[in-house]
Amino acid sequence: MEIVLIVVIVVLVLLAIVLVGMYNGLVRSRLQVREAWSSIDIQLKRRSSLIPNLVETVRGYASHERETLENVTRARAQLDNAGTAQQAGQANNMLTQALRSLFAVSEAYPDLKANTNFQQLQSELTDTEDKIAYARQFYNRNVLSYNSKVQTVPTAMIAGMFGFREEEFFEAEEGEREDVTVSFAPPAAAAAPPAQPPAGEPPAPGN
Repeated sequence: MEIVLIVVIVVLVLLAIVLVGMYNGLVRSRLQVREAWSSIDIQLKRRSSLIPNLVETVRGYASHERETLENVTRARAQLDNAGTAQQAGQANNMLTQALRSLFAVSEAYPDLKANTNFQQLQSELTDTEDKIAYARQFYNRNVLSYNSKVQTVPTAMIAGMFGFREEEFFEAEEGEREDVTVSFAPPAAAAAPPAQPPAGEPPAPGN
């Protein structure tokens, strides 16, 4: 009888250790997701802080491009007001698209393109967008790992008991997965077609 009792106690202790281990694993995984999100949040705030200066700089040279400037400002406001990772991802994609339009418009204003402040903002925005892309990948990997634990047995049972919920991914939309391009380099000129000999003149030897 004592042996049976000891076996039961040992089994219960081992079970408790396993359950505690699964709980702690969920806690660590959730903390990793939150830490990864903080990296994205820092870069989103940095990107947002650059927008007012950018808009004012562009307005000084292209004030009649009001719709484009308003689209950038509106997208920035949505990003600032985003409450979830999904909302932030959508707003960030909208801002990326608005910035693409803004920098495309800037090609028509040589003085604006030559402005030192504008060039600096362009460089900082490109750098920030690259950092957001890397932070997104890191965050989404952590979310995938955490959500897998929340959804799969046996950790799913612990997650349900203690209120662990799935986290949202920070997604780039299908048509916007490439980083924003704000280069001032003009598009490469199309290759000129080979010169044709004048009418009635025979082609050069070897052609």
